[in-house]
Amino acid sequence: MIQRARAAGVIQMLVTGSTLASTQSAIALARTYPRQLFATAGVHPHHATELTPARLSELRELAQQPQVVAVGECGLDYFRNFSPPAQQQHAFHAQLELAAQIAKPVFLHQRDAHADFIAILREHGAQWRGVAHCFTGSGEELSAYLDLGLAVGITGWICDERRGAHLAALMPRIPAQRLLLETDGPYLLPRDLKPKPAARRNEPAYLLHIAAAVARARGESLPALAAASTAAARTLFDLPDS
Repeated sequence: MIQRARAAGVIQMLVTGSTLASTQSAIALARTYPRQLFATAGVHPHHATELTPARLSELRELAQQPQVVAVGECGLDYFRNFSPPAQQQHAFHAQLELAAQIAKPVFLHQRDAHADFIAILREHGAQWRGVAHCFTGSGEELSAYLDLGLAVGITGWICDERRGAHLAALMPRIPAQRLLLETDGPYLLPRDLKPKPAARRNEPAYLLHIAAAVARARGESLPALAAASTAAARTLFDLPDS
């Protein structure tokens, strides 16, 4: 579950679909809490083998539900290769085409597959818009994403001094209107939380901690960053006023 925007005391969150089943669950939650929860509809590269032609038709129906604000989580993941790369690429192409056809942004995942990921996005030209979810990469990767017009999602990875310290120097390079904040819950609990939670489960409540780390890296106040990232999320996902 990913927290995106907060205004007038009402929190708005995106619930991410990574399979057909989880997409259905995300939509059900969004229907239960209208104007607070919103869903994405997609098939993560781990599950690319499930996206048969028949299931692609099912995904198309789900993606057109009014609660769905983006197609994905979709992309490539060669770190795990739970689905063969060729199948991942096929599913990625299909979901980019779907997003363009229904005029919704894409919620993108990439791990250890940067070259193929960028090549496929470029192949589809300007027919899509979206966010590079959970960005953890290099300056070169960031430049490529920005050149493609992507928004960039930052998670608690920036709070990990072992793996994410390099991200602080990259934060000023992201235009305010394209910087989004994420928890990626239940994963990526910020490592520098004090006191440390008893459980390792990440929660949307920790987004403020992530926002503070990003604001420090950008030399901005927390309220200014919160306002800008909220506006960026509302624009990309066409979220209503809360």
